[in-house]
Amino acid sequence: MTSAQPGAKTVKQAIQWMLRLRESGHNPALQQQCEQWRGAHPEHEQAWQRVIRMHQDLDLRAIPGAGLVLQTLETSQRRLHRRQALKLLGGLAMVGTAAWLGNDLDALSGWTADYATSTGERRSFTLPDGSLMQLNTHSAVDLAFNGQQRLIRLKQGELMITCSQAVNMQRPLRVQTRDALLEVFDGRFVARQDSDCTRVSVSHGRVAIHLPGNELLQWIEAGQDWRLDAQGAQRLEHVDMDAMAWSEGLIVTRDMRLFDFLEQVSRYRHGYLGCSDEIADLRLSGVFRLEDPEQLLQLLPQTLPVRLRQRTRWWVRVEGLA
Repeated sequence: MTSAQPGAKTVKQAIQWMLRLRESGHNPALQQQCEQWRGAHPEHEQAWQRVIRMHQDLDLRAIPGAGLVLQTLETSQRRLHRRQALKLLGGLAMVGTAAWLGNDLDALSGWTADYATSTGERRSFTLPDGSLMQLNTHSAVDLAFNGQQRLIRLKQGELMITCSQAVNMQRPLRVQTRDALLEVFDGRFVARQDSDCTRVSVSHGRVAIHLPGNELLQWIEAGQDWRLDAQGAQRLEHVDMDAMAWSEGLIVTRDMRLFDFLEQVSRYRHGYLGCSDEIADLRLSGVFRLEDPEQLLQLLPQTLPVRLRQRTRWWVRVEGLA
């Protein structure tokens, strides 16, 4: 069954819940009520994800003046009636559409997807067939489950799929990425859609790859990592990061370039994060927790000859020691 789009009434309810939570500060009772509302119907959860996604992505990077409007929303209980706040949020989405589309198409993908996560968020979902889908930071997917197929379209970001052969052996579970169609009956794998390729890692079972225009079927076995792009499929003999570790809230590196490490950390935070060219090739190995990217960055000077230059919370550059 294809996932239905949440109706306007449900989306409005989700906006109301967001405003109530923001206005109340830390209110465990209200948070529990919101969780109950989200769990009452799948449509509620879809609407909630889309509202949260929009709220987090409509920032100063996407819409001029959005920062001021969001500040107004945060103090809407004192300065606006709820109806005015809802109109303001709706108006922000409309007047900012051109800038939003022009500067961040990924934000639109998250808003229109069946399931999505915001920057820094990781979530797990049980699919209609009982399979487990985990979404990494800033990811979005659509589902097409019906009598003929079990299909997941990865629109952006990264997912982990765990499925069992005991569940509907007649039809494989398929994941469509920009570069290939993946098929599995029984196994666990990660697919990440980068700007120039799709990366696939299998930890259990095996996954079939269907490349556009290629009739040959390629299999990815357990323990293998592959890169898929317009040129074809390439097995990666050496990888510098555990592809599965994010599902446990970790980045696990093995002799990884500092530049590449910061590129991965930047996926879990807003703003600029980079390093100077002279230290880009420094290597690091270790286990790093993702729950607080800013605290994670503070560990770098303890393991490498570097320092952090921070103009604001959103602008951090790693430099060599003078």
